[in-house]
Amino acid sequence: MRTLFIIAYDITDERRLAQIRYFLKGYSTGGQRSVYECYLTKEELKFIISKLKRMIFPYEDRVHIFRVDGRSRVITLGIAVPPSDPSYFYIG
Repeated sequence: MRTLFIIAYDITDERRLAQIRYFLKGYSTGGQRSVYECYLTKEELKFIISKLKRMIFPYEDRVHIFRVDGRSRVITLGIAVPPSDPSYFYIG
């Protein structure tokens, strides 16, 4: 079963920022520049946390991972599209 998580980050180094952005896009169904909507299994979440811990500098960077309660109503404004869990993911 997949759960929706919002992953937001603030990375101080441009190279690390690009690496983290590329890494998270592989798990994302949508989002913006430094905020991604990711439907993840428990195993995927553990892997992402483990990988991000090795990618960031803990005294310079910050990453927030928020679990979104599936019962909550999503409010979108402008051209925003509500997140949806796709039937499959292509990672590559």
